[in-house]
Amino acid sequence: MDLNRHIGFWGATGIGVGAMIGGGILALAGVAFAVSGPSAIFAFLLNGFIAFLTVFSFSEMAAAHPQNGGIYTFSKKALSVQAAFGVGWVAWFASIVASVLYALGLGSFVLIAIQQIYPAIQESGFSPRVLTALIALTSLAFYTWRLSKVGGGSGMIANIGKLIVFAAIIAAGLAMTVKTPFSEITASFQPFFTGGVTGVLAAMGYTFIAVQGFGLITNVGGEIKNPEKTIPRAMMATVFIGLAVYIPILFVVVTVGVPAGETLTSISIQNPEAVVAVAAQQFMGTFGFWMVIFAGIFSMSTGLESNIFAASRISMVMAKDRTLSYQLSYVDKKTGLPTISIYVTATLAGLLIILLPNVAAAGAAAGLIFLLTYALAHALSILMRSRNFESTKNFRTPFYPFTPILGLIACFGLATFQAFVEPSAGIISLFWLVFGGAIFIIFFIQKAKVMDASEEALHPELVKLRGLNPLVLVPIVNPENAESKIFLANSLAPPRFGRVLLLSIVLKNQEKIKFEKALENNQKAMFKAITTSASSGLNPDTLITIADEPWKEMARVAKLHRCKSILIGLSNITELQIQKNIQKLVNTVECDVVIFRQPFIGWEISAVKKILVPVAGFSEHDLLRARILASLWRENHPMVSFVQILPTNTPAEVVGKCRKKLNSFASQIIPEKTDTQVFLDDNPKELLISLSNKSDLVILGLTKPGPNRPVLGSLPVALATETSCGLIFISRK
Repeated sequence: MDLNRHIGFWGATGIGVGAMIGGGILALAGVAFAVSGPSAIFAFLLNGFIAFLTVFSFSEMAAAHPQNGGIYTFSKKALSVQAAFGVGWVAWFASIVASVLYALGLGSFVLIAIQQIYPAIQESGFSPRVLTALIALTSLAFYTWRLSKVGGGSGMIANIGKLIVFAAIIAAGLAMTVKTPFSEITASFQPFFTGGVTGVLAAMGYTFIAVQGFGLITNVGGEIKNPEKTIPRAMMATVFIGLAVYIPILFVVVTVGVPAGETLTSISIQNPEAVVAVAAQQFMGTFGFWMVIFAGIFSMSTGLESNIFAASRISMVMAKDRTLSYQLSYVDKKTGLPTISIYVTATLAGLLIILLPNVAAAGAAAGLIFLLTYALAHALSILMRSRNFESTKNFRTPFYPFTPILGLIACFGLATFQAFVEPSAGIISLFWLVFGGAIFIIFFIQKAKVMDASEEALHPELVKLRGLNPLVLVPIVNPENAESKIFLANSLAPPRFGRVLLLSIVLKNQEKIKFEKALENNQKAMFKAITTSASSGLNPDTLITIADEPWKEMARVAKLHRCKSILIGLSNITELQIQKNIQKLVNTVECDVVIFRQPFIGWEISAVKKILVPVAGFSEHDLLRARILASLWRENHPMVSFVQILPTNTPAEVVGKCRKKLNSFASQIIPEKTDTQVFLDDNPKELLISLSNKSDLVILGLTKPGPNRPVLGSLPVALATETSCGLIFISRK
């Protein structure tokens, strides 16, 4: 569940402005001028255009799904959990690298200030890189403490302060521009495209991080009040405010900010972080220089704080979905803040501060990663619009689909170009993806899949949003258990989003009278099933076939229609021939098989109050078990008891670990408190029979079939023979 909604329009805008205004322009303006000259202004304008295109896509998704996690949450809804991890992993890293940029930028500006006050520091024996890193790490530690104790993220006072400073600098610069002859102004823009088209593209890649602040607002969408309106407005306001500061600042730097005898390119190459400060000194004197220095310190501070704040929310949401360690989702009871996520995020940022060589490299890496995530955002918005139709009160992207397609091409194209211009950025991004993929596959993928299966069952609209359309084959024979079978089919094919194929098989090698009687019974069963389906919200397909042997026919139809699962209802599974037929079916079909035993006529699965789930091991049946349990829980909230039986000589340490793992597994499936018990018993069969007779329904995973290992082993047969409860046996393909 998301944190309480407590952020209004100005708070949300503050998050974006804190990450966007000042830090990027002051840290990277010199880098942009160095590669493109005066056309850096054009590069910022183009980045602003890309930002506006991306705002539309983000706004539509965030207004429809206002939850924490930003693009990770959107990808989880529209794609698989594996793809969502990849997107979230990249988005988390993007904000981490952005925080590194601002930490190093803060270190650079503080060092410039110290050098002005105490020039002897240059003789201390420490290189500027080391001193910058030390200051950056100290600042990171402070804001980590602040965010973990008192919260933050917007830095409203700092935002207002730096905007006032920028306004004063712009006003002074424009006043000087008015006094400057027009011929000198035009001459300062010659040549405009110093680095050509490639120079402009390179400047765009280096400085795109300066306009990405708006995206951080969606990372805390679950904490924003009235999100359908507030999120789009806050993102638009962030970009507008950013461009309203960036373009005038760049203009006055070009026109009246270059010292006599110098060129814009030369001062940008010599000291890129100090370009704006040097320019302000030209038209405001020493006071202007110090204004920029202090504005830079404030800007870098708010950018650092905003990105750590937003990144911690991404990792927190990922941890809740088990795509990262669950410990990262811990929220401090006193402060309500994700402290562990904040600490881990800050630790990774600290490592990068040590590893990245300079501000330019950090900006290039962050810009590349953000461009890739924004390209994905455009693609996701197209997918979500095509699969889901939200209420018209939510924000809608104008000129759809032209807008997201253009944004996708622009973001991906610029990211590709930047990867070649700054290979280190591409290498860093590739390493992070490979590293993350390995961790996910080794430690988290199974838990994430279980959690995801439960989410689909609890929120069936996800099935449609992901473009899924699972087909469940339901052979209909007995009209008495049709209602419970259809109810169970809802867990395998959610109403309105999944499909059910009702199959009636009539054996052809019968006498005419028996054939007609069998056909009549099948029609009654089919009528009951269709009636129940309609009342449950399902619109099933129906199929009547004539065959020599029903079990082979089920396998044939399942293969022909590419069914995701088969739901078989049997009143008696103790007969040897039925067990052999089930064995052949499981070995033949390429889908899940669910076997349902209704204990007596009139028994209804919808009335189940107590469900027993024996767990012998994990991973084999987890997904199917999670889907069925979560769906049953969604319908009538039964009490679910997970039990594991261990030998009496099991060490206490092992018992403790098993109990902890069972609790974790149960919490992944059912959103509310469940009952979990670990028993020590050397006769598990008798104990399970006893526990089953105290329950309404038992859900048991079947063993994987083998040459000498039947699907229906002694335990399922014993439960079917000696219990009076409902039984669901599952075989996961």
